[in-house]
Amino acid sequence: MRVIRGRGPDKVSDREITAAMLRETGETGEPAFRAWTPHRQVAFGRRDTRANRYDEAVDAAESRGFPALERSVGGRAVAYTGTTVAFAYATPLDDARAGLDERYEAATTAVVRALRTLGVPARRGEPPDSYCPGDHSVQAGGKLCGIAQRVRKSSALVSGVVVVTDRDEIAEVLVPIYDAIDVPFDPASVGSVDTAGGPADPDAVCRALEDVFVGDATPRIEDASDAA
Repeated sequence: MRVIRGRGPDKVSDREITAAMLRETGETGEPAFRAWTPHRQVAFGRRDTRANRYDEAVDAAESRGFPALERSVGGRAVAYTGTTVAFAYATPLDDARAGLDERYEAATTAVVRALRTLGVPARRGEPPDSYCPGDHSVQAGGKLCGIAQRVRKSSALVSGVVVVTDRDEIAEVLVPIYDAIDVPFDPASVGSVDTAGGPADPDAVCRALEDVFVGDATPRIEDASDAA
């Protein structure tokens, strides 16, 4: 299994590393995994950009030191402080119409297992009015992780975000953003690994996720700077 560590030199190239990882998995048939800390930003989803007050949401992010980025997939706004962990797991497909629910279930189980190895009493689900609300989330004293999926003809990407620390800063920036895009949001719904009993160490979270997702496969490790 191909394993990519680290991040690209800027937000755009960093995002392209994951896109290329998905394409290459479809071409080669080799699964790939990546867990890393994206650059500081707020990533807006497609529906966010159609909100009447979207410009206000962007201003709210950037005035607080979070550059705005638009992503092509669904979901709602997510804030990355620089310590927030993202992960992406690419798998080859024989039939793009099959396996969606199974991949979601496997990824959610994997995240719960990884966080429990770090001392976090993680479980499925999310509190009401959480950021980027969805059916596939992990919580412990608040929402810790949301999981999404992208499917191409020959490969699928299951990805997610784990709040490691900076819980208050994330909640603070998301309040005006969610108000502007007119989506209910309770700042108390934001959780973090460190406040749930785990380490305030993004690298430890990355390695725990990598250990569970890679499992018994033999990793072929690459640095993101080489993949950029």
